[in-house]
This record gives sequence, C-alpha cells and structure tokens, in this order.
Amino acid sequence: MNMALTRDFRETVQARVKRDAAFRKGLLSEAIESLLSGEVTLGKELLRDYINAAVGFPKLAAHIKTHVKTLHQMFGPNGNPTARNLFAIVAYLQEAEGVRFEVRSKRAALRAKQRPSSPGTKRLAYTAISH
Repeated sequence: MNMALTRDFRETVQARVKRDAAFRKGLLSEAIESLLSGEVTLGKELLRDYINAAVGFPKLAAHIKTHVKTLHQMFGPNGNPTARNLFAIVAYLQEAEGVRFEVRSKRAALRAKQRPSSPGTKRLAYTAISH
C-alpha cells in the first residue's frame, strides 16, 4: 500500500536530516540503493526529501544549471529525470555530503561479505566512503 506522507512526518525527517549526519548519509544511501534496485518512485521520493533538507532545491538547481521548478518536476510523481541530470545530481550530492558511492557486481559484494568488513562499509552491492 502506498500512503502519502503527512506534512508533520516530512518536517520530522527534515529536522533529523539537519541535525544527524549519520541519518542524512543513510537517507542518501537508501535513495540511491532504491534507484539501483529499480524502485524508482521510492528513490525519487527519498532523494526529494534529502535534497529539501540537506542542500535545498535552489542551491542544487544553480549547481546543475537548471530551473528550480524543473528540478521539482524531476522528483515529482510523474518526473523522469534524464540520466545526465540524475548522475549530475548524485555527483553533486555525494560531494556535498562528503561520501562516494561505488557500484559492485554481486559476485564482488559476496566476496567482500566473506571477508571481515572494515568499519563504515555496508553489506550491499555498493559502499559509501567518507572523504
């Protein structure tokens, strides 16, 4: 069941993103993981929440040289950002957050899972690495 989030819930998430760096990085990570796993609608919603709370649409729009309204539409329910725009946005958000995401094949992820993991890595097909 897909339930719309209430304004209070969104405000609560935004407040936590602003005060909790680990939560903020986790939200960005979940958004990208959702996109990579084909859950595009969820990924766009999470990215929209992250952008609103962490960097703001006006600042992001200026960086990727597009209109704020266009950016809002990309992450709306019927939005369909181009690969060029999406990758530019993800690159900027990684830079702003001080993380880098890596995509690995499942085979590489399974090999990494068998080895003792280092602190700060995830047991997923990608890792977030802080700079």
